[in-house]
Amino acid sequence: MGLSPVCFLSSLFLLIHFQTVTAKHIPTTLEGPFPPVTHSFDQSLRQGSDDLPMNHPRLAKKAPSIFPEQIALAISSPTSMWVSWVTGDAQIGPNVTPLDPSTVASEVWYGEESGKYPFVQRGTSTIYNQFYPFAGLLNYTSGIIHHVRIEGLEPAKRYFYKCGDSSLSAMSEEHSFGTLPLPNANAYPCRIAVVGDLGLTSNSTTTIDHLTQNDPSMILMVGDLTYANQYLTTGAKGVPCFSCAFPDAPIRETYQPRWDGWGRFMEPLTSRIPMMVTEGNHEIEPQIDGITFASYLTRFAVPSQESGSNSSFYYSFNAGGVHFIMLGAYVDYNTTGAQYAWMKEDLQRVDRRMTPWLVATWHPPWYNSYSSHYQEFECMRQEMEALLYRHCVDIVFTGHVHAYERMNRVYNYTLDSCGPVYITVGDGGNIEKVDIDHADDPGKCPLPSDNKPEFGGVCHLNFSSGPAKGKFCWDKQPEWSAYRESSFGHGILEVINSTFALWTWHRNQDIYKERSHGDQIYIVRQPELCSARIKSVPISSNV
Repeated sequence: MGLSPVCFLSSLFLLIHFQTVTAKHIPTTLEGPFPPVTHSFDQSLRQGSDDLPMNHPRLAKKAPSIFPEQIALAISSPTSMWVSWVTGDAQIGPNVTPLDPSTVASEVWYGEESGKYPFVQRGTSTIYNQFYPFAGLLNYTSGIIHHVRIEGLEPAKRYFYKCGDSSLSAMSEEHSFGTLPLPNANAYPCRIAVVGDLGLTSNSTTTIDHLTQNDPSMILMVGDLTYANQYLTTGAKGVPCFSCAFPDAPIRETYQPRWDGWGRFMEPLTSRIPMMVTEGNHEIEPQIDGITFASYLTRFAVPSQESGSNSSFYYSFNAGGVHFIMLGAYVDYNTTGAQYAWMKEDLQRVDRRMTPWLVATWHPPWYNSYSSHYQEFECMRQEMEALLYRHCVDIVFTGHVHAYERMNRVYNYTLDSCGPVYITVGDGGNIEKVDIDHADDPGKCPLPSDNKPEFGGVCHLNFSSGPAKGKFCWDKQPEWSAYRESSFGHGILEVINSTFALWTWHRNQDIYKERSHGDQIYIVRQPELCSARIKSVPISSNV
């Protein structure tokens, strides 16, 4: 199966554009490593913005109780799609009564023509609770969350669907989606949107509106979705940052209705474009008895079983000639753990003749020159980096740091033409504001005791070689940091063929300027050069 006509024409245009580079030269990674570039924070811009209120039209509930809302798609395989939605009314208060999922069916009616639905698929439904048995704290129980897996679809084809319960005459309006191509070195999604640390602010609104205008085929959401844990259970604002303490609370609180508002906010996009998620620290949401991630794990369907994973925290999937591996930073990532074992097997199964591109995603960056979260997940890097390098991962997307940063190809803190291109896009628009301090700015290097991760150990190190030898921080922008800027935005990856992909970072302040954007580069694969070079690399990491 080849590309759909739209994808083919888009890729053809990009290839011609690359070959004939006209007015503005777009660099390629073959020209790197590049001298580090920093665009300082534009003081004329807001560093942050307030959250949208729950009664905002994009967050408020509009569907009657038995009708579907918060409809979202996720890729299961090139020939199957997850459809998820919510019915019923969530409850919040000192005493709540969970709904009975068996009272509402989970059905998706679908077909290849608008208004005609010859096929039906049924799925499962569930609820979750966020309980705080402490005086003064409110409990929450969700609406009924439905997940249906549609199978037997044709790749690269458009389908029309409704979801809900036909026995109650409670079906949604018609929506449509396009399946992605089969694994094929000559077939790719048209545009892959990448966004992280989104939240629900007016900046988030600008990001999503801009992203929608860019008409992606799929979305990578790299963690920290709603920031519901910035609120008390009463809905009052809690703390301005994740690391701040709740001085008078026995537990970190969260206001779960923000999740419902976020689902409604995203529905115009996610009801027609599949969104693939990975968890961030703001999804932890601890309860008593060690319960964590209840909302995240219940609300999102991911292809974990389809990819041989026993956990929704890590999984993989194919989209045309791209293999995506989604990793979890807040579950065991050690070389002796289940995630590492799964990742090793998954990487060994990848056929680079069919999926030449290998893209990895998780939430906290390993390479980061901002003061915020500096070296925070160094332990994870030391455990996993060598395995990803040996399998020639092409691109790594992360969030967590609320700014944009693209790295030169790097491995083990050393410039390496066969290392991945690491890109941080934790600048979706959340309430914690954009990060503006760099670890190499005078007086901004954090202490080794700072930036402790919410999960895992601390492996902060001083460098034993290179420009930062003997230091914890560089005294200038690191040589592996190619471009950094403190602005909100999102990215679009357009894979052209098995060798070239165009990466564009779109800043929010450029949304109304035609053909305007921030960083842009062609990422170029060199499999012949790199495959032989890295086979002998040991599975260890020492700087």
